[in-house]
Amino acid sequence: MLMAYGTGWITAVALKDIAAEVGGARSIPALASALAWFGGGTGGIIMGQIADRVGTRWTVMFGALMVAVGLAVSTFGAPWPLWIGHGLFIGLIGLGGINAPLYVYVSRWFDRRRGSALALISSGSYLAGALWPPVFERAIASVGWRETMLWYALLEAAVVLPLAAVFFTHPPEAVHATVARSDSAKPQRVLGWPPNLVFALLCAAAVLCCVPMAMPQGHLVAFCGDLGMGRSTGALMLSVLLGTAFLSRQAWGAISDRIGGLPTVFIGSLWQICAMGGFLLTQSERGLFTVSAAFGLGFSGIIPAYVLALRQLFPASQAAWRIPTLLLFSGSGMALGGWLAGALYDHFGYYAPAFAAGIGANAVNLILVGTLLARRRHRMAFA
Repeated sequence: MLMAYGTGWITAVALKDIAAEVGGARSIPALASALAWFGGGTGGIIMGQIADRVGTRWTVMFGALMVAVGLAVSTFGAPWPLWIGHGLFIGLIGLGGINAPLYVYVSRWFDRRRGSALALISSGSYLAGALWPPVFERAIASVGWRETMLWYALLEAAVVLPLAAVFFTHPPEAVHATVARSDSAKPQRVLGWPPNLVFALLCAAAVLCCVPMAMPQGHLVAFCGDLGMGRSTGALMLSVLLGTAFLSRQAWGAISDRIGGLPTVFIGSLWQICAMGGFLLTQSERGLFTVSAAFGLGFSGIIPAYVLALRQLFPASQAAWRIPTLLLFSGSGMALGGWLAGALYDHFGYYAPAFAAGIGANAVNLILVGTLLARRRHRMAFA
C-alpha cells in the first residue's frame, strides 16, 4: 500500500509543472489523479472477485506491474497519455488489484480487533503521503516529473512483486467459509430497513466525505505556491498532513473497536469539516501547517471505519462484493473532489470556492451518517 499509493503523489507535487505544459489548466493533471481514484474503485470490484478465486497474491503482483506500466505511459505527455496511464493502468487494473483485495483479505483474518487491523493496512496510503512528497519534490526539481515517474515505476515493481510473492501464499479461505456459514441465519433486514437501502446510504456518505478529503491532498502544494511559498514548503506541509494521518490512524482503529464503525465515521467526519474550514480562515505558513496537521488527525480514521461498519452490519459472506463497492464510491468521491478543486480553481482563479464546496459536501455527509446512527440507537433502545 505504501508503494502503490506513492504513485499519486508525483502528480500532486508536479501539478503546476504538468499544468504549465497544457496552458496552465490545473484541471488536466487533477483529472488524471481523479481517474486513478475512480479507476481504482471500479477495478476493485472486478479484481476483488478475481482475488476471491485465484488469491490476493496474484492480483497484487499484477496490480503492481500495471501501476508501473501506467507511470511509463503517463510520461508520454498530457492530456491523453496522462489520463490513460492514470485511469486505466494505475487505477483500473493497478490499484484495483491491490487496494480492495487487501481490505477484504485482512478483514477476514480478524474478529475482535478488526478495526485496528483495517486501520493498520490502510495506513500504508498515508505513510506514502508522509514519505514521498518531499522526495518527489527534490527529484522533480532535479530531473523532471517524467524521469521521476519512470524511476518510481522501477522501484514499485522491484519492491511489491517479491513482497506479494512471499507474504500472500496462504489466503484464509477456511476462515472465510466458516464465517460465511455462520452468517446464513442472520436476519435479512439491517437496522430495520432493507439491507441495500442502508448500503446505499453508506455509499452516498462515503462519496460526500471523500470530496473534501481529496481537496487538500491533491492541491495543497499548488495552493502553497499561489500564496508565495516554495514547492518544497508545500511538499513538506503535505507530508505533515499525511504523516499525522498515519500516526493517528491506529488510534482511530482502537477507538472504532470500542465504539463501532458508524460512530467513528461520524466523529472523524465532524473533525474533518472543522479542519476544512481552517483552510478558508488562514493563509500564513504557520497557520497552514497547523491546519494541515489537524486535518490529517481528523480524516485518517474515516475509510477503515466505513469498512468496519459494513462488516458489523452485513454478513461476512457478502464482504467480497460489498467492500469493493463501498471503496468504489469512496474512490469516486476522492476523484470528484480532486477534479472539482482543479476545475473551480480554473474558473475562479483561487481555491476558496473549492474548499467551500467541500465543506458543503461534508455537511450532507454528516446528515446521512447521523441518520444511520440515530436509527442504530433507536433499534438498540427497543431491542
